[in-house]
Amino acid sequence: MAKRLYVVGLGPGDPRYFTGQARAALQDAQVLCGYTVYVELIRGLYPDKETYTTPMTREIDRCRWALEAAEGGRTVALVCSGDAGVYGMAGPVLQLAPRFPEVEVEVVPGVTSALSGGALLGAPVGHDFCVISLSDLLTPWAVIENRLRCAAAGDFTIVLYNPASHKRPDYLRRACGILLDAGVNPGTVCGYVRNTGRAGEERHILPLAELGDAPVDMFSTVFIGASSTAEAGGRMITPRGYEGKRGL
Repeated sequence: MAKRLYVVGLGPGDPRYFTGQARAALQDAQVLCGYTVYVELIRGLYPDKETYTTPMTREIDRCRWALEAAEGGRTVALVCSGDAGVYGMAGPVLQLAPRFPEVEVEVVPGVTSALSGGALLGAPVGHDFCVISLSDLLTPWAVIENRLRCAAAGDFTIVLYNPASHKRPDYLRRACGILLDAGVNPGTVCGYVRNTGRAGEERHILPLAELGDAPVDMFSTVFIGASSTAEAGGRMITPRGYEGKRGL
């Protein structure tokens, strides 16, 4: 009997963003498991499948349950938003997996918000970029601040995940202050998206000097351009350098 656990990235949540591999895994699974909000995004597509959900902060319990269910002979899909390996459940599942040697774990990639949100804004990650989460639940703020300063020194386009929450309403403002203090130009082209691929989807482009006051939340992704990033036709573009060789 197959003992299989898929760890599936759903992308932003709209079925349009599911990869073919993700669709096949969800169809094959007997049980859909995940954070309550993410399972609700797909429950209607698979009404006859068993579901198991846990609230926020119960990630390890969720992963352990999924592995135990797979060990018991059920094919399980543990779902995550975005990509399963980018701030997702692939990491903790694989850390626990050696305790369940008979379970075959397959990590199924999804469209992370640096890509889906970036597409809404244009091409902000067209050259080297880095991704930093502003959540300090698992990472000390001192580490986050150091990473912001290093990213500024490297002149990367910076993609910020988890830019604000009810308990962290001023973290984006703090991050912008750190970048400005590190010498990033206040006029740097920036943008943010909210509810990518869901109801209420929106996108905005603005300079770094104004970004700290943007009304972002946990459903937002923030893009801070590199020194070369420009706005053209209402889109963010970080050039790769083709224009110097191809005469753009």
